[in-house]
Amino acid sequence: MFRAKLPLLALMLTLGACGGADRTDPVSNAAMPGNQSTRADKVAPLTATPSAAATLAALTRRSCADEIGKAAAAQRVNLCIKVSPATHPPCNAANSCAMIEDEIARSCALFDGDGEPVQGCTVDPRSSQAAADVVRRYYAAIDARDYGTAWTQWGDDGRPGQTFAAFEKGFAHTRATRVTIGTLGPSEGAAGSVYQTVPVTVEATLDDGGAQRFAGSYVVRRVNGVDGASASQLRWHLDSATLRPAPSN
Repeated sequence: MFRAKLPLLALMLTLGACGGADRTDPVSNAAMPGNQSTRADKVAPLTATPSAAATLAALTRRSCADEIGKAAAAQRVNLCIKVSPATHPPCNAANSCAMIEDEIARSCALFDGDGEPVQGCTVDPRSSQAAADVVRRYYAAIDARDYGTAWTQWGDDGRPGQTFAAFEKGFAHTRATRVTIGTLGPSEGAAGSVYQTVPVTVEATLDDGGAQRFAGSYVVRRVNGVDGASASQLRWHLDSATLRPAPSN
């Protein structure tokens, strides 16, 4: 049975104001300062001092080694190092798997399709699968309490109309999240962008043990062949969400 919580309802209203009355993301969002990703450096100025939520997240954030084991994490780190052009990429098993995978995806998206893809990049960065992977990484980051990586799935500057502090605070009572991706339809193009709708079912466990379930979809967007577009704009990123409470199975 779905159990409404006052903090969650307040969050739904806040997020609804950001994206329109029918575009709410009731399973909040957040970010994590102090990791090795350069994207986290862009987030840090939004808060003058670490919040209590950020401090707690730093203490409880799960590493990739904790998530999937040392051997499997080492494989992902090695691939990350292999494909990343960054001088100091966040390819470290002490980071969340989502952060490592985000760097792999960022690096693979630098391939423009005119030559041989980078060895180890098995997913076409322009494909629907790559779009769905953004949603998967988003919830994997939230589940690992790596809110910085979750924040940047909305783009380098995070979710429009919402501060990082508000994004982070929305997860204060979320213990775990899990997303199930539905069947993907065809992508659609408009005004120099490509949009992919990703149907989802989201399950969240609160810190008091309560369970919540949501169903709906995310719209994931990337710029398509626009002169002067940055590498970041050419990547898929979250554009909007429409999630509503759903009955438990």
